Amino acid sequence: MKRLIEFPLEDGATILVEAEVSEEPGMVPAARGERGVLKAQQTFEAALDRIRPAAQVLIQKLRALHDPPDEIQVEFGLSLNAQAGAFIAAASTEAHYKITLTWRREERKPGA
Repeated sequence: MKRLIEFPLEDGATILVEAEVSEEPGMVPAARGERGVLKAQQTFEAALDRIRPAAQVLIQKLRALHDPPDEIQVEFGLSLNAQAGAFIAAASTEAHYKITLTWRREERKPGA
């Protein structure tokens, strides 16, 4: 079932994120009622920190190619959960990444 999850921010503000939620132990309903918003157990920043290592390793490996690209674009899905925070979304048991590598070569002028 889709629910709203309230994530506190480090500056004291909050954001609401819509997420698919199964009823799990440890979720705390917010003051809006049992069917209302769930409060996350960690800040939004802390949730995103959980996926940082995977993103950093992927980019480091791509930059370490023998002929590294001038530009790297990595797109991946995130799932947010009131208890677990953020994790890379997976299709079945495999994560899906879309990677675009761009090399820019200077064009040689005729006669040069």
